[in-house]
Amino acid sequence: MASARAPRLDEVAIVAGVSPATVSRFLNNPGVVAAATGERIRAAILETGYLPNLNAGALASSRSKLISVLVPEISQSIFNDTVEAMIEELSADGNSVMLSLTGPRNQLLEQQINAALSRRVDAIVLTGIVTDRDMRLRLRAQNVTVVETWGLPEEPIDVAIGFSHHAVGHETARFVRGRGYRRPHLVVPRSPRAQERAAGFVEDWATDSEEPPTSVSVAVPSHFGQGRFAFRGLADLPKMPDVVICGSDWIAQGLIVEAQAAGIRIPDQLAVVGFGNLRLAGDMRPTITSIDIDGRHIARETIRVLRRRALREPIPEPLIDVHFRIIARESA
Repeated sequence: MASARAPRLDEVAIVAGVSPATVSRFLNNPGVVAAATGERIRAAILETGYLPNLNAGALASSRSKLISVLVPEISQSIFNDTVEAMIEELSADGNSVMLSLTGPRNQLLEQQINAALSRRVDAIVLTGIVTDRDMRLRLRAQNVTVVETWGLPEEPIDVAIGFSHHAVGHETARFVRGRGYRRPHLVVPRSPRAQERAAGFVEDWATDSEEPPTSVSVAVPSHFGQGRFAFRGLADLPKMPDVVICGSDWIAQGLIVEAQAAGIRIPDQLAVVGFGNLRLAGDMRPTITSIDIDGRHIARETIRVLRRRALREPIPEPLIDVHFRIIARESA
């Protein structure tokens, strides 16, 4: 028996009461048509069972509408909320997002970059740092937009959309000093960005105090158990700190739980500051003071860059600072 004929785009247009060109524009970029028109087109696609030929659209426009987002991991990852917001925003703009894991130490980064390039993606969004010089040169030579996020390197591969980790350290030092804390302790993951934040904190702290903060380094990726380990290590310090600056909210959560189990009142006897403003930061009791990174802002800037590239317009500023903010909650 012959198979049923696949619905055509012009049939969708008739059902929706619009022109085929309007349907085509909606499929390529939903944001260019009015919201009510878009709803009629969506309803018509469902009614007719139409499946757009994305390969044909990619050939016609030289765009695949496929975005590769590379993250080290998704288990207890500091990037989760940002990446979720980014995927939601990119998808709403008509893109398909390919999420790939590069490993906690980015050991699979080159492999996943090669996989993305072989699929002719429009853009590669990086959260990890590409340190290999040859790979950076190779990416610059490709006809693909490369967006480095969560940092502002001095020489981006293509475009960097992020914030200064050094500035985070400075602002955190000013915040805890303004709250009256005088004996800070840093729990620093062994990653370049976390160490950059720690360096900014120490640098700013030295401007108003002769006694440098104490610190301990922990492995990456960050996890709950490191906070418990870090709290137990406080007993070995010359002086008990009055505030602990943690490299992630996961570490902060573990430290708070361990401190409370030991009868320490947070923040009366010990204040805690996290990083990343994960959902758990607002769900904990006490809630965790943290550094918030606006993932949706990163996504919107990424979309803006992609749209300019599609129109072959120059990107006037390759370093786009989305800034950050300190969310003051109960823990500090």
